Amino acid sequence: MADLLSTIDGLLIDIDGVLMLGDEVLPGATAVIDTLRARKIPFRFMTNTTIYCRYTLLEHLNAKGFNVSLNELYTAAYAAARYLREQEARSYFPLLLPDAQLEFTGIDVDEEAPEYVVVGDLGAGFTFTRLNRAFRALLNGAKLVALHKKRHWRTPDGLFLDAGPFVVALEYASESNAVVVGKPSEAYFRMVLDDLALPPERLALIGDDIEIDVRGAKRMGIQGWLVKTGRFRKEDLGRGIWPDQVMESIADVIEGVGVKRLKG
Repeated sequence: MADLLSTIDGLLIDIDGVLMLGDEVLPGATAVIDTLRARKIPFRFMTNTTIYCRYTLLEHLNAKGFNVSLNELYTAAYAAARYLREQEARSYFPLLLPDAQLEFTGIDVDEEAPEYVVVGDLGAGFTFTRLNRAFRALLNGAKLVALHKKRHWRTPDGLFLDAGPFVVALEYASESNAVVVGKPSEAYFRMVLDDLALPPERLALIGDDIEIDVRGAKRMGIQGWLVKTGRFRKEDLGRGIWPDQVMESIADVIEGVGVKRLKG
């Protein structure tokens, strides 16, 4: 079995469904990160998680044994806040949990006449009243920003609706298109690529979502390595998207077990 790590110069690594499932660390995940550090292979965590700001997620990952630094961590919430600052936004309406809103410090929350409506994870907070208020803000000229458009996510309790269905509902109702700032947006990938300063063809992204992760990476010229943990379903391999590697879990990166290369 060829050493997968010898085929790349750097890695982009998803978190939910790859390193962790809910609050549980997946077997072998911390060993992979330790191996990357020992072999001096640069990597960045690149997640669409919208529940936390980077500082909270950093604390959580370190408590689980990943020994992460802030400059290695990219989130969709961070990408959204950065986008709003680049647009010189003064106000926004958050469909976000309170911790994620900490990423937007310095931009005012305005629920009456915001410049932007920002949609991430709100769980049971996606009520008719709150969605309708966001809808009216869009009709009044606010611009729609989505942290991502994932359809669902997997927890130990099963599949749950993710932010995507609510983003699409707001797009349809307001006859507008959201700016997507998380994966698979080119701008998000560019942000991380500029940081790593490595050629895309010498990078791989490890993810559990064949559309968001694998297809998003391959559009940028990055290898897409798919793991069968998290969001993966066997039907994913029949969608005409061809991962460069399919692995049972991230542990296979160093164990070389169950790795399969697919070709279109």
